[in-house]
Amino acid sequence: MASKSGPGVLSEHNKENDDEKTSEASVSSSSQSISVSTLADQVSSTLSMAQSGGSKSSGEVKLNEQSDLAETGKRNTYRPSTSSDISDESTCSGLSTNKPHKANDVRWEAIQVVRAKQGSLGLNHFRLLKRVGGGDIGTVHLAELHGTRCYFAMKVMDKGALASRKKLLRVQTEREILQCLDHPFLPTLYSHFETEKFSCLVMEFCPGGDLHTLRQRQPGKRFIEQAAKFYVAEVLLAMEYLHMLGIIYRDLKPENVLVRDDGHVMLTDFDLSLRCTVSPTVVRSTILVSEALQRNSGNCAQPACIQQPSCMSAPTTCFSPRFFSSKSKKDKKDKKTKTETGNQVTPLPELIAEPTSARSMSFVGTHEYLAPEIIKGEGHGSAVDWWTFGIFLYELLFGKTPFKGSGNRATLFNVVGQPLRFPESPVVSFAARDLIRSLLVKEPQHRLAYKRGATEIKQHPFFEGVNWALVRCASPPEIPKQVEFENAPATPAPATSTSVKSDQSSYLDFDFF
Repeated sequence: MASKSGPGVLSEHNKENDDEKTSEASVSSSSQSISVSTLADQVSSTLSMAQSGGSKSSGEVKLNEQSDLAETGKRNTYRPSTSSDISDESTCSGLSTNKPHKANDVRWEAIQVVRAKQGSLGLNHFRLLKRVGGGDIGTVHLAELHGTRCYFAMKVMDKGALASRKKLLRVQTEREILQCLDHPFLPTLYSHFETEKFSCLVMEFCPGGDLHTLRQRQPGKRFIEQAAKFYVAEVLLAMEYLHMLGIIYRDLKPENVLVRDDGHVMLTDFDLSLRCTVSPTVVRSTILVSEALQRNSGNCAQPACIQQPSCMSAPTTCFSPRFFSSKSKKDKKDKKTKTETGNQVTPLPELIAEPTSARSMSFVGTHEYLAPEIIKGEGHGSAVDWWTFGIFLYELLFGKTPFKGSGNRATLFNVVGQPLRFPESPVVSFAARDLIRSLLVKEPQHRLAYKRGATEIKQHPFFEGVNWALVRCASPPEIPKQVEFENAPATPAPATSTSVKSDQSSYLDFDFF
């Protein structure tokens, strides 16, 4: 059965029950202290607003399409194409040269060959092999570039249907975010183009499915702690990068984490993300050099886009972070300071790039993953991503989310009003429980990573022994089986918006958006 996790589509957490995903309904502000009766009223009001504003079939609501844009000071205008086959590549003509992580990808080369010969890329250059997923704003197809053996995931969106549902802005948001991404654990947008009816995004195909489906196949429907640590470490690096770009993800869950053919992950689905401003700052922290070397022995190859001072090695290589200290007397004095054990203490620069000033009043996310501040309508910022990160880790380890109730109202009530509890079984480490407990603090200002972002989480004892610089070189817990592309029957290109609602028996057991 296909995982139907896209925005505004019923999520399938713990497949026995429906978990609806809501999107961007404005909610009223509430006071900081909440009595049980007030909480019940708020939850009831939130649900009523969501249900009255959206489609009953999808559980999706949309009361204020542009609320987030107004809050972040961004102005975006969607200009749909009216021509029969238009390539929308003007803003990313140099994509391959601007994305070093994919610069030598044969898929880039194949696309560039087509462009060189025919000038632009369009739907007619692809053979759609199989429909592999569907969401609230489009369907995803496994596609082959004609004349090559290069395979892609093509997201096809009906512009007319989206315009009638006032969702074109979400399409634009996702495309703009995908265009600026270059990270090993985030999608690569190879191309985007439009026809008279459709808007298409050409991205990387992930044959390993999503983490929700993969978790269901594990003994006890949960990951062992070492496997969970591998997956959440890669997701953490992806979210750290997003926050550095001023992107608050807001939709983390296992269904949105795909597994590549090499077993590493890819975070997907950005149409609910919030774009905001961020001001990266370098501050100095003090750690023991010997401890840093012990945690990260070996040569240091920086992970894509972000240099972490804790990722040190000796001797220094060209890939190591470079530190520049001032020549003040105070610094010289600090440099000579010794600890009781004789280890030298060195002040190290620490990059802080957390969009802490961002604020949104939108009601967006999946019920079991919603942060308390979203439910209470107090306005939310980047801290909601760290709440969902805690829920995400909890689900991978225990096979369920911590606040799930008998229904949506009960779930929201539990998130705001019930304390975090851990089941007696399975047994997980104290460090894992402590990390989850630090992330699932109901007051965002007291939540781990509220100020310093992913840096705080990476320094938690749960991740002891993780070499952040070499995460991409670590052996994945599981490698997906090879997909037989040659045997996949070709399917015709989508013709009407009704194709979105057609029979889903041809879906794989996962989706992309």
